[in-house]
Amino acid sequence: MSDTDLTTSGFNDTIHAPNRLRICALLDRGEEVEFAVVQKQLGVSASVLSKHVSVLVNAGYVRQHRAVRDTRQRVWLSLTDEGRAAYRAHIAALRAIVEGKA
Repeated sequence: MSDTDLTTSGFNDTIHAPNRLRICALLDRGEEVEFAVVQKQLGVSASVLSKHVSVLVNAGYVRQHRAVRDTRQRVWLSLTDEGRAAYRAHIAALRAIVEGKA
């Protein structure tokens, strides 16, 4: 099955990886979340989180920007409109599978 087939049904291989699914879930709750907060919530190293964020950024699902706060450079993450739609479609596809509707 190709990525196109998966996207058509709502199921999304890019988002489905456990850490990327958790990243999207955290970002779906708010406007922006600081990289360090996401890292702490997931319990992963900065390099692991960075790898997954890069995949989501390259897919157009996550936006990241740097800003100074408390005299320190920080990285902020947020879902793009496309990312939010893809995440919610993926969750709907998972629910359909679990409920036997797929």
